[in-house]
Amino acid sequence: MRGGGWEPGEATDDRQIAVLVGESLLERGGLDLPDAFGRFRRWAAAEPKDIGLQTEAVLSSGDPWDTAAALHFQVSRRAAGNGALMRAATSAVYFAGRGREATMEAARRIAALTHGDRAAWEGTAVFHELVRAALTGADPLDAVEDALAAVHPEHRERYAVVLSANWHPDPATEFNGAVWPCLGSAVWALRTTCLLRGRRARGDRSRRRHGHRGRRHRRPGGSRVRPRRRTGAVDRGPARAASGVRPAGAAYARAHRAGTGAVRRATAP
Repeated sequence: MRGGGWEPGEATDDRQIAVLVGESLLERGGLDLPDAFGRFRRWAAAEPKDIGLQTEAVLSSGDPWDTAAALHFQVSRRAAGNGALMRAATSAVYFAGRGREATMEAARRIAALTHGDRAAWEGTAVFHELVRAALTGADPLDAVEDALAAVHPEHRERYAVVLSANWHPDPATEFNGAVWPCLGSAVWALRTTCLLRGRRARGDRSRRRHGHRGRRHRRPGGSRVRPRRRTGAVDRGPARAASGVRPAGAAYARAHRAGTGAVRRATAP
């Protein structure tokens, strides 16, 4: 992480809580909600560099682990922030081998520790299922429909909108600090990355067929030059290339490649 007040390589608050979740799962041999909540509460009491307002309110309330989030939601009526989703990577990997129903239910129960709105539970459950699909070697985009079918009926329509193939973050009616546009933006980035990757792959095949891959060309005077390399967005026109703007999917792809290596190391026998 870099920028936004964070030092290079410093873990954000969401990443720190994700580590706490993973440690609880490993040390307790599974889901121990009171233990996980206790770890969250001790972390919050140690004055971390950053913490979400909602998470802070729940963890500093002094209420028991099984009622703190619900009581906060009863008063505030606003508890669908993306914090439960942002910390879910470790639990998603841990429960991936247990099937769709088990991993989605675990996601809901962990999310409910700090987020009393069921919308946060369901978004985190969908994320768990997409990670499970990816770790089995399937395309997570192909798992979206089945994941939506398992979402609570009261929230299914809202997630169907942001997870549809034609949804784009720009016209979203809520800021992505809410859980559903946040998840929708992540899936949109994945879908966009896959499209761009497919275009690049088709371009590579075309160059190989025509003998252009890596070929050096000669100037009239005899010196060798490599073919010009695109430096802007993937063939989006000279204005966009000149601006240096890169597609959002490219950044997601770099993060995904880094994360994939970590998952492989963590799950290696």
